[in-house]
Amino acid sequence: MHLGVIGYGNITRALLDVLAREGRMPERVTLLVRAPQAEAARASGAEVVTEAAALIAAGPDLIVECAGHSAVVETIVPALLSGVECVVVSIGALADADLHSAVTEAARKGGTRVVLPAGAIGGVDLLAALKPSGIDSVTYVSRKPPLAWKGTPAEGLLDLPALTEPATFFTGNAREAALAYPKNANVAATLALAGLGFEETRVEMVADPTVSQNIHEYRVTSGAADYAMRIEGKPSPDNPKTSLATVYSVAREVMNRMSEVAI
Repeated sequence: MHLGVIGYGNITRALLDVLAREGRMPERVTLLVRAPQAEAARASGAEVVTEAAALIAAGPDLIVECAGHSAVVETIVPALLSGVECVVVSIGALADADLHSAVTEAARKGGTRVVLPAGAIGGVDLLAALKPSGIDSVTYVSRKPPLAWKGTPAEGLLDLPALTEPATFFTGNAREAALAYPKNANVAATLALAGLGFEETRVEMVADPTVSQNIHEYRVTSGAADYAMRIEGKPSPDNPKTSLATVYSVAREVMNRMSEVAI
């Protein structure tokens, strides 16, 4: 396998580490990074390019986006048009209806597909499977330590360092959540795309000084089954906004394409 990866931040570095530890490192890895990161990225042993066109020209079998919303526009859309299957980690970017349409159309024209990993949560397979039975409601609550919300609009609503009890600072739908909190609402977008859509998926965000982990809770009612999930995700050591489970979810997508039996 020839794996292309966009970005060389926390998720990419952890992803490559997981693949190496599992003995499933692809034969060839090409990283697309911004020029200032090129030297550090080369230390990984991977090939390094600094232009989207160069990554596509390298001919990867699969491209994984780990670089934020702008990468979906700049690289994923042209990669799909060229026929390369892509895994998008920044699922919240698809809350932009025009971008969602562009990604879908690019995959159609390129004869390929874009894969949205479960990321920090579980049960997405069941949610998607229940859709034809008729889903009545999906409600998601994101509960994180106060400082995990630093650098978001929550800072203007709450005195995060001073909180002594849980504070709900956002209630709305998944589209509003993903657009207002792009680095924190990938789970909300994932649930929306798997289930009722962005407008009908309800979201709450809570800054909670009583927890030390990123907690994702959601409840589904449908015609075939009702269920609830609670995941206490350990935050990534290098970026508390990212649940460590996200890295393993992306690694699973890569390893499944290298396995005789994929689960």
